[in-house]
Amino acid sequence: MGNLLRILSRDDNPKYDVFVDFENAQPTESEKETYSIAQEVLQYSRDILLELQMYKGAVNEIREAITNPCNEAYQARAWEAVIPLVSKLKQFYEFSQQLDDVVPRILWELCSGQIPPTQHLETQQALVKQFAEILDFVLKFDDLKMTNPAIQNDFSYYRRTVSRLRLANQDPIEEELEVPNELANRMSLFYAHATPMLKVLSDATTRFVAENKDLPIENTTETLGTMAKVCQRMVENPEFYSRFKNEETVLFVLRVMVGVIILYDHVHPVGAFAKSSHIDVKGSIKVLKDQPPNVVEGLLNALRYTTRHLNDETTPKQIKSLLA
Repeated sequence: MGNLLRILSRDDNPKYDVFVDFENAQPTESEKETYSIAQEVLQYSRDILLELQMYKGAVNEIREAITNPCNEAYQARAWEAVIPLVSKLKQFYEFSQQLDDVVPRILWELCSGQIPPTQHLETQQALVKQFAEILDFVLKFDDLKMTNPAIQNDFSYYRRTVSRLRLANQDPIEEELEVPNELANRMSLFYAHATPMLKVLSDATTRFVAENKDLPIENTTETLGTMAKVCQRMVENPEFYSRFKNEETVLFVLRVMVGVIILYDHVHPVGAFAKSSHIDVKGSIKVLKDQPPNVVEGLLNALRYTTRHLNDETTPKQIKSLLA
């Protein structure tokens, strides 16, 4: 597990070099309870992403059913094609709710107490790794969802068909529906967002801050800001960079850096781009632009299109120019 070094930069702002061992970090005794709870959820994240990657949708069947509204065979074929897909969408949504439950637990461990964020990162690397894995999953999931319009198309068709059956007095029994009406309403709100998993993560973080009034919001935002700086430095620092055993770890660290910046921007009142931010956005963008464009263009787009405050007046023109 990496050791913590605190370095003062040439200006008077503290800058931290921390090597978080994202490849090998193991939970300490004090981390084990929360780690085990989070791991029960995270063990399914790869399967969720694989299912989403393979999600093809029922575009043809739905088109045929809509084009031939009086043909019962086409209606039945579309319904049969959509049902297993809606089951997968339900699975994705239910996983989001598990993340919603576990994120506040991890945040409490990483943000509470009297020790500074850098010490949390040094002594709780396994939990930092898990939080990073959640951020990594969120960015990957939302990127796949944004590029697959079949998801909303399939679910909309499912809801329209259920409504049509009800209007035709062929009301399906609620218990026999793949997605009961109340759950369908929640799923509709979830999939209506361009980045649904990010919405869940930012809502969970905002709720964590609101529900723990004895915990200053700065504890949470400084922890997020410190994580962003740490990821930036792990890629910038040749000595740290040389410790990565797998090339994929570099991209993982960059995704986590971007994920933390986006989350900070959603949670902090003035966002990540203002001069008062705890995040070195300019430095983070430079690190991204030093990588091959085909590797990081999606991450730059995430900063451009999924943050809240980029276009605020408080955002320096240089930052806007870098992301233009």
